[in-house]
Amino acid sequence: MNKRIENKHMNIVAKVPSDALLRRVPAAANDAGPKLNAQARTVAEGLSKQSVSPVLVRGFARLAELVIAAGLGFAVHAIYLARNFTFDWTYPLPVLLGACMAVIAIQLSDSYSIPALRSGVRGLGRVLSIWTLIFATLAVVAFLFKAGEEYSRVWFVTWFISGLVGLTAFRMAYASAVRQWTRTGKLERRAVIVGGGQPADALIREINLQPDNDIRICGIFDDRKDDRSPAMVAGYPKLGTIAELVEFGRLARIDMLIVSLPIRAENRLLEMLRQLWVLPVDIRLSAHTNKLRFRPRAYSYIGAVPMIDIFDKPIADWDHIAKRSFDLVIATLAIIALTPLMAAAAFVIRIDSPGPVLFRQKRYGFNNEVIDVLKFRSMYHHMADPLAKTVVTRNDSRVTRVGRFIRKTSIDELPQLFNVLAGSLSLVGPRPHAVNAHTSNQLFETVVDGYFARHRVKPGVTGWAQINGWRGEIDSSEKIMGRVEADLYYIENWSVFFDLYILALTPFRLLDTQNAY
Repeated sequence: MNKRIENKHMNIVAKVPSDALLRRVPAAANDAGPKLNAQARTVAEGLSKQSVSPVLVRGFARLAELVIAAGLGFAVHAIYLARNFTFDWTYPLPVLLGACMAVIAIQLSDSYSIPALRSGVRGLGRVLSIWTLIFATLAVVAFLFKAGEEYSRVWFVTWFISGLVGLTAFRMAYASAVRQWTRTGKLERRAVIVGGGQPADALIREINLQPDNDIRICGIFDDRKDDRSPAMVAGYPKLGTIAELVEFGRLARIDMLIVSLPIRAENRLLEMLRQLWVLPVDIRLSAHTNKLRFRPRAYSYIGAVPMIDIFDKPIADWDHIAKRSFDLVIATLAIIALTPLMAAAAFVIRIDSPGPVLFRQKRYGFNNEVIDVLKFRSMYHHMADPLAKTVVTRNDSRVTRVGRFIRKTSIDELPQLFNVLAGSLSLVGPRPHAVNAHTSNQLFETVVDGYFARHRVKPGVTGWAQINGWRGEIDSSEKIMGRVEADLYYIENWSVFFDLYILALTPFRLLDTQNAY
């Protein structure tokens, strides 16, 4: 029985993409989306600033203490033994081993949890005890292997004492910062409860009972308007319907949606998830009221409250840092290498037709935010179309002579490298579409159900869709559906190596200019 219900949960997760993706929807979908009420809009505006990820806070503490422990060992060695320096592994090996052992032991003692990092002096004793124990272990190992004569005792004692001082200074300073982030509401996971009534009441009370809870409940959204879903649940207001939650999620910086519906309500769950999966957030199904329990690996937890993971926010936490670092390094190198080409392009554009060299176009960015994308101007200035109300077609009279060449070769896209440095674009991702982009007199979002799911990550200068031939004019429903399908595949399968692969193939795909005009 338990296995059958677990399979039912898996079926719910599996059905959402297959039912929701890449379907044509009627033109009525072009109607303006639901408007938030005044209370919901006020709450959303209060959550407009990005929060600090607890995962990154804990990760940075581990990294910082590893650098402090190892760095001090190397620094003392370099200063004290600088005159007799010859590189071998005699000193580096115990330094690296001791630093890694210390961080692992601190991790095992749960001293990298947010409460421990916030505690300051109260949590410091455990960390310093571990540091002392590591040195005692190193001393015993050196004694057993008769290696004590190979090491300077001054170096060993100085490294130990400086480590005590360094770890103490870092822990105290970091505790002050963590407490400040906690007071200002930055260090939290912002959650919205989906579904109201008694199940939501029980869920909220159980979450609030968890010690050192970092979840901030921002409100409740539910389609029901009868007595099963009152306007106030456990002290939190119902802010709107599920459709309004999508708009709320685009205005507010929220991290998680927690669905408080029973698994047996499969049809209602599927309909909710079909609407909500386009948001760049974690989506969790509360399992606190389920009498039957799945295998432990099926759950994540908020304290002791079990949750079933439905969707994870793509490219989050350390993945986000890795991708942003990749973008900054590669974009900087590309700008340096391509500066002569961009200067030449700017020169010929200027002498070919009057008007500015650069062109700014409004396009959709991350989470449906409208951004200004830079391009080299390829049209006559008086015919420019910053909102893309009219699609560029073959032999379009608005395109200049130089414009035809730079569009075919994608040289017009090179200024977007500066968008990458500014942070509105990534090097690789779903290509940003203009806010009025359309095909067959229908906006893209009216052609493909789930279209905005491609905006769960930052758009890119190039992407998996372009590598697979989806480049140039979108003059049919099949073309936009093909692009969205490729974009969603990229989001679900992202890695730094995937980005490298796409960048490596991009110059070769640019040789195919059949659909570029």
